[in-house]
Amino acid sequence: MTDSADPVPVNPASLPAPRGYSHGTLSGNTLYLGGQTALDTDMRIVPGGIVAQFRQAFTNVLTTLSAVGGRPEDLVSITIYLTDIPDYQAHGAEIGEVWRELAGPVYPAMAGIGTAALWQPEAMIEILGVAVVPEARLVRPS
Repeated sequence: MTDSADPVPVNPASLPAPRGYSHGTLSGNTLYLGGQTALDTDMRIVPGGIVAQFRQAFTNVLTTLSAVGGRPEDLVSITIYLTDIPDYQAHGAEIGEVWRELAGPVYPAMAGIGTAALWQPEAMIEILGVAVVPEARLVRPS
């Protein structure tokens, strides 16, 4: 028998099947969201620049969150890794619009970190986070 606090991988079927990692790990009612780049279901980074990549990467995060009954307001921390901080800043208003469209007006603790490269060479952004899902909504993966 497993304890509800035992870590359980969360890998939504609608995201590319992970190899060597999990999209998320649920421990108790805390979901640790693995880094998501802008991979689509065909395992390709979406074209269209930083705004399109932000939309896809954040949608991937929210897909994993939703798989355990979570909602955007359950996010408590987000870390965004960027290969081009000035490009992200230049498109900040558009990215903010995408955030509000997908997550509403609530913002968790956040950090933006510049990096020289990400796993996929064409990736410009990777988003990871932590969410605390209320027990009343929590769906534990089997």
